[in-house]
Amino acid sequence: MVLPEGVEQTELDRIVSGVCLTRDLINTPSNDMGPEELATTAQALAAAHNATVETVVGEDLLRAGLPMIHAVGRASVRQPRLIDLRWGAPKGRSVTLVGKGVCFDTGGLDIKPSSGMALMKKDMGGAAAVLGLASMIMSAELPVRLRVLIPAVENAIAGDAFRPGDVLTSRAGRTVSIGNTDAEGRLVLADALTLACEEDSDLIIDMATLTGAARAALGPEVAPFYTFDDALAEDTAEAARKVFDPVWRMPLWRPYERMLESRVADIDNAGSGGMAGSITAALFLSGFVTGHARWIHFDIYGWNPSARPGCPEGGEAQAIRALYELVRNDQRSGQ
Repeated sequence: MVLPEGVEQTELDRIVSGVCLTRDLINTPSNDMGPEELATTAQALAAAHNATVETVVGEDLLRAGLPMIHAVGRASVRQPRLIDLRWGAPKGRSVTLVGKGVCFDTGGLDIKPSSGMALMKKDMGGAAAVLGLASMIMSAELPVRLRVLIPAVENAIAGDAFRPGDVLTSRAGRTVSIGNTDAEGRLVLADALTLACEEDSDLIIDMATLTGAARAALGPEVAPFYTFDDALAEDTAEAARKVFDPVWRMPLWRPYERMLESRVADIDNAGSGGMAGSITAALFLSGFVTGHARWIHFDIYGWNPSARPGCPEGGEAQAIRALYELVRNDQRSGQ
């Protein structure tokens, strides 16, 4: 193979490996990729790079102060868990990746139609993406202190499933009324983001196959992202342009927070009115991000509905090449 001038074989290999890891995880059928199998994948990745993994499982989630992860996953026979991977030098700049690991989403008691469930094996696409990105970062031995948090659950239906109208208390202490059990991804991410913010992190990136509204806005090929940090948004867009990994900034329009108001809790998990679904989901998450860390949220699709050059039909590693370039540039500039 003859590489173009300026392309390093080693760098190309690590990017390809990360992309393929993400694609393979998304493409794996849900009967072979539940919360436990996702944790096993994280453990294998950690072993390959001398990282560590801790996993909090089942009822231990309540004792660990992760009640919304437990609530979303408790109806499944496959126990919910929080996967916590750490790697890197203690004095390195801190980068925390948070990935939505809903290994299958029925919609819960607000059940999806059969057409809406057809691709729900990919609802752990955020977790797959952050694992692919972590693989690149660790393989490159970037001078960072990396943490990867994955709330891994199956949103199933059983007698103990959480219900529309329930009020859950989050790790942050904020109460959340359940307007729709199919808006479960933001619940598990909220607890994980709260945990991420409890440590001094320089950059927090969360990735999730969160809303159909994002696909309606930008289609399957462009990954929307949200941040309050203009400089971070510009750096992300520039990194994406450099590596031809298309992303687009969307507005965190605070006046839409009124759509998340609840009469019985601090916030509702499903925006009223049926509009701006991706924006209101991002605003929901922003309420659980505290401290001084720069935060960016990606609402990815994680799937190619049809093949095109370099992108086979199936699972896709959206935005992770751009984010790898962002993290590399961040370390060079010392931001």
